[in-house]
Amino acid sequence: MKRLLVLLMVCLLCVQGFTQSTRKIRELEKQHAELQKQISASETLLQSTKKDVKSQLDNLALLSGQINERKKYIETIEQDVKIIQTEVSRLQVELKALQRELADKKKKYEQSVKYMYQNKSIQEKLMFIFSADNLSQMYRRLRYVREYADYQRLQGLQVERKQKQVSEKQQTLLASRKAKEEMLKQGEAERLKLEDQEKERKTLLTSLQKKQRSIQSEISKKRRSADRLNAQIDRLIEIEIENARKRAEEEARRKAEKKAETVKGKAVATREGTKAKIAPSKMGEYKVDSEDRRLSGVFTQNKGRLPVPITGPYVIVGHFGQYQVKGLRNVRLDNKGIDIKGKDGAQARAIFDGEVSAVFQYNGLSNVLVRHGSYISVYCNLSSVLVKKGSVLKARDIIGQINTDKDGNTVLHFQLRKETEKLNPELWLHR
Repeated sequence: MKRLLVLLMVCLLCVQGFTQSTRKIRELEKQHAELQKQISASETLLQSTKKDVKSQLDNLALLSGQINERKKYIETIEQDVKIIQTEVSRLQVELKALQRELADKKKKYEQSVKYMYQNKSIQEKLMFIFSADNLSQMYRRLRYVREYADYQRLQGLQVERKQKQVSEKQQTLLASRKAKEEMLKQGEAERLKLEDQEKERKTLLTSLQKKQRSIQSEISKKRRSADRLNAQIDRLIEIEIENARKRAEEEARRKAEKKAETVKGKAVATREGTKAKIAPSKMGEYKVDSEDRRLSGVFTQNKGRLPVPITGPYVIVGHFGQYQVKGLRNVRLDNKGIDIKGKDGAQARAIFDGEVSAVFQYNGLSNVLVRHGSYISVYCNLSSVLVKKGSVLKARDIIGQINTDKDGNTVLHFQLRKETEKLNPELWLHR
């Protein structure tokens, strides 16, 4: 009975191993399908056919973004190939172990079959039992004959199950090898596409390098516009910080008054202590109330898992911070957020639960600030909005329509702040 239980447990573990291997391959294939879908969709984004500097710079940003996406995809494929190769090696070791165990089981089964064949007749078994010297010995021989018959049946079952395990392990190994081959083919196809995009980018750079003065003029124009927009965002965030500070002071005052009511004979001292506690803080020091603190804590826990703030296919065409445009001399960009290009008709969506703290206009377009505790997300370049100040949003709620300019570019400018600190949104989004 114990042997049978052990056998069943071993079989269960082998089945689990088979299931886990299959599940891992399916998960990798699903991830690749999603990444491939995103890459393919991003390639359908419109590129302007005009040859002016602005249009060419937009095309360069889009092409650079697509190249970065494809490089990341190739890196993912290479990592997954390594994972599958490790899985293949593990499966090969397990298969050899199972084959050795199968050979051993077969050998033992053959021996038991030979023994039973040699003593197959009922008469021989009865003679063996009744030739005992006493009743006790006869009972032991009878039990031995029964147990040996059970042992033989168990050996047969073990051989059968072990053969099934070997067969399943071989199937898993073949599936893993096939998955590896498919990923290697994908990787090679993506490398060829990457080479074509690199050539296209090089051609575009050659054209732009001849227009250095026009490039500098266009970059300066964009920088001035961005500076004015950021100044307006900074001012609104300062107002929001001041409002949050007042809310925190009001909450502290209410708590202090409640506490003072419960302390008899110390009302005066308590009020004086309360005044000291709620002394106005410096501008920019973000004091949060209990609800803000709860939201901030949960928001922080979702770093790297927040949804991309745009619907449909997208490509990041402008990255956070200061950086040199590769291939162009003296062309340096300074971005307080990121720029995400989508399809015509794409919409901006909330990255997390929050409350709209401001909706304002700039250059005829709408911009929205959403507060998530001490964090604030900013959505710019909207042709229309579906929210207003005070609107309570859930993650992925639609905020508004992203503007499509005359050249066919649909670009969302997105920023993320913690109090007055500017954060890199790419580190917070799930991509």
